[in-house]
Amino acid sequence: MKSNEPRTKRDAGARRSSRRRSREFALQGLYQWQLAHTDPAMISTQLAELQGYEQSDVEYLRDLLHGAIREAQTLEQAIAPGLDRGYAELSPVERGVLLIAAYEMLHHPEVPYRVVINEAVELAKSFGGTDGHKFVNGVLDKLTPRLRPWEDKRV
Repeated sequence: MKSNEPRTKRDAGARRSSRRRSREFALQGLYQWQLAHTDPAMISTQLAELQGYEQSDVEYLRDLLHGAIREAQTLEQAIAPGLDRGYAELSPVERGVLLIAAYEMLHHPEVPYRVVINEAVELAKSFGGTDGHKFVNGVLDKLTPRLRPWEDKRV
């Protein structure tokens, strides 16, 4: 075992990247925004009070949260063609994960699409329903050629 590899699952969790933590907090904020229609500035303030916040990439978190909220309608239109049901029929977790991933694909080309998809799948596994991660993976796989045609090898 290399010295920088986690020894246990618990160690691996403790070493979550600051970007992963940012995505987790952004998802929590999007969940609150969808259900309670809370002001994004208030959501940011509340998230900052949560344990582990300081271990996130705060600038990236704010960009994901505020960008996904600001562009929600545009992102929804980009996501909709990849769905097998109406956008409103998705769970708030699935919608939040897909909003974050679509925003990342469009506005963070420095993050490879495979990383965006993997991170979205991990969020769906952690916070979503039983097979939500499979659904998220399938939708994002359909979106990649449209949102990142320069990076998708199938095009």
